[in-house]
Amino acid sequence: MTGLLYLEDGSIYRGKGFGAAATKVGEIDFNTSMSGYQELLTDPAATGLIVNMTYPLIGNYGISEIDNQSDRVRAFGLVTRDISFRPSNRCSVMGISEWLLEQGVPGIYNVDTRAITKKIRMNGACKCVISTEGISKDRAMELLVGTELKADYMKSAGVDESVHVIGTEVNNYKVAVIDFGIRKSTLDALTGRGCEVILVPYGAAADDILAMKPDGLLLSDGPGAPLECEAGIKAAADLMGKIPLFGIGMGHLVVALAAGGHTYKLKHGHRGAGQSVKDALTGRTAITSQNHGYAVDADSLKDSGLIVSHINLNDGSVEGLRHESFPAFTIAYAPEGKPGPNDSEVLYDDFVKMMHCHKLETKKGGGADAQE
Repeated sequence: MTGLLYLEDGSIYRGKGFGAAATKVGEIDFNTSMSGYQELLTDPAATGLIVNMTYPLIGNYGISEIDNQSDRVRAFGLVTRDISFRPSNRCSVMGISEWLLEQGVPGIYNVDTRAITKKIRMNGACKCVISTEGISKDRAMELLVGTELKADYMKSAGVDESVHVIGTEVNNYKVAVIDFGIRKSTLDALTGRGCEVILVPYGAAADDILAMKPDGLLLSDGPGAPLECEAGIKAAADLMGKIPLFGIGMGHLVVALAAGGHTYKLKHGHRGAGQSVKDALTGRTAITSQNHGYAVDADSLKDSGLIVSHINLNDGSVEGLRHESFPAFTIAYAPEGKPGPNDSEVLYDDFVKMMHCHKLETKKGGGADAQE
């Protein structure tokens, strides 16, 4: 099976195909993770992406039954220098090519992924066509020109109706999650800390969320352009200051917009498991796992009530925010890793502490009426 990758600037990369016989149009960006391909391909934040892996060998430990971050592969395609058709891992149930075939996702290997990465670093992430169906250059050009990339994937990446997720036998906190495309690892981090989680769909109104009487609100990560998340921005603006709030990934961007800030598209995304982030409040540095293509404009936060709490040490972009007055904070990356380091998992503990303090203050202030 032949493989073709056609970039928006007219560049063509020909290699061998694997996975499904299919043709997809998406945005190509590179990911620097050395492992964790199953997690990053099933991360809802990868929806619409054609992922170019910088690590040269993918698939050597196969596919397990426990590492998916959602119900299916969300990426539109995979590009790698080489793949392993004979994985070695006691947890493996199939190889990556079989998996992508089952999922209907095309892959291409035996191409110069270093050259592709350099091109993206210089020119930015761009639209491209990936095909394992033997299409011609002219057909690839037609598809590229005739296909408009969606920017509002977050509207359909999560649940369609409210879903309860119960963790441990003792659940001390109730957390409402606006689901823009939540990862399984985020749910595990919450339920593992004694939280009962209520997933609510995109478009949920603030009053409906407050009627659930949650102890806290989490705005999840998800795909797409933050400005397209109108309902999420409105809900965040209406709820900020009423209950403890934690935003991750897309949720981080939504909170910034809700407070009056601005966001912008990065030249190429922060995608990989080795991004250095400095906590501006403590001076400590953490290695983080990231998968986002937008950032908050720090200069736009004046008079918003938000202060920058975390900074990316590679490009100086904003990686986290805290509110000066309200119990609210955000982070741009995955605190729990999956894949990658979990240096920042303590942020979930901070969220639990915030909910605990808010509950105590609410009781002192007059019970449920104080929260309303």
